[in-house]
Amino acid sequence: MIAISQQPPKMTVEEYLEWEPQQDLRYEYANGEVFAMTGSTIPHNDIALNLYTALHPHLRFRGCRANVSGVKVQLTAQNRYYYPDVIVSCNPEDLNARNFIQHPKLIAEVLSPGTSAKDRGEKFTYYLTIPSLQEYILIDSEQISVERYCRGEGRMWFYYPYTAGDIVTLSSIEFECPIELLYEGVVFTTEE
Repeated sequence: MIAISQQPPKMTVEEYLEWEPQQDLRYEYANGEVFAMTGSTIPHNDIALNLYTALHPHLRFRGCRANVSGVKVQLTAQNRYYYPDVIVSCNPEDLNARNFIQHPKLIAEVLSPGTSAKDRGEKFTYYLTIPSLQEYILIDSEQISVERYCRGEGRMWFYYPYTAGDIVTLSSIEFECPIELLYEGVVFTTEE
């Protein structure tokens, strides 16, 4: 039997930033509450790594950095810290960051049945308030499907869906790739 510790008490941002690095699990933070990050499936992990692997050489000489799943983003005004699956920043302040990214240009979340509602709901709402964010990408781990939200003028965001055979365009970082590259080596479950 696995022992599950009880939910940590409410804490301030400062307490969270001091407490979380000492934990065995990663925790997201939202308005005083902390939430343990759950493990992901192999397809979820493979998709995030495929995107990171494609982005890394493209960004290397552009003054940008890409990080995968173990790096959190700070949403200062809302006192929230989340762990996106892939995050890209081109802000000089973030290039030498050690604890979290503050000025992401692009955030990607890989959707799985357990995370889809939060990625489409709460995280989506708060990510779109980040002034530096230009694109929010949702990548389905159950089928070949990518959704891209791209910042327009003012509070407007444009929606671009991609399916099998499409070329995914990430205009904020001048990057394109076949959607199949994101799913390379991914095995989907089949119904019997």
